[in-house]
Amino acid sequence: MDQPSVHDDEAGDLLSTLEVIEAQPLATRADAYDALHDALSRRLEATPGAPA
Repeated sequence: MDQPSVHDDEAGDLLSTLEVIEAQPLATRADAYDALHDALSRRLEATPGAPA
């Protein structure tokens, strides 16, 4: 039996987040996508071995 990897969990969390954003009224989606972009950028920059 396969165990889900951390990557799979993160992908599931991202999909859940996107579903929540898409369920919001159109007027609030841009701010939600902007916040998601900022969060993902911070995670990418904090990843060890990321180019400076």
